[in-house]
Amino acid sequence: MDPARRFFMSPQFAVAGASNDRSKFGYKILAWYHQHSLPVTPLNPRAPEIELPSHKYKTVASPRALPNPDQTSLSIVTPPPVTLALLKEAHSVGVPAVWLQPGTYDQSVLDFLDGHFAAAVVGEGGNGGEGWCVLVDGEDGLRAAKREWKAQL
Repeated sequence: MDPARRFFMSPQFAVAGASNDRSKFGYKILAWYHQHSLPVTPLNPRAPEIELPSHKYKTVASPRALPNPDQTSLSIVTPPPVTLALLKEAHSVGVPAVWLQPGTYDQSVLDFLDGHFAAAVVGEGGNGGEGWCVLVDGEDGLRAAKREWKAQL
């Protein structure tokens, strides 16, 4: 739980691969942060905003465009080749921690992670059968980080 605890100690969060398509995990992960009243910025280079039922978020195109990347933990919901490029940019702007959803990484991504971030939540573990997932393991991470949150729509 240490990487998840460190991930949730950041004051801000971002979701790379955020989507307006309610069936996609990029939408569901963004909604999870919103529902837990956490400050979140969606990353999507093609959509200027992501609309949830009770809130509309302006997007940024990349980690470089985050207002405070060195204070932002980044959840990633993209295919492995996109993930690798995002990680390289996130590292270059000082993002401290990343959470890679199942299906977002391959061996080249795992090789890059080594030593580039203060925390990387990825791979086997967590409470789900496919590895660490914010939707399944996020609340445990929030508790481990002693992070207060309130449910919202």
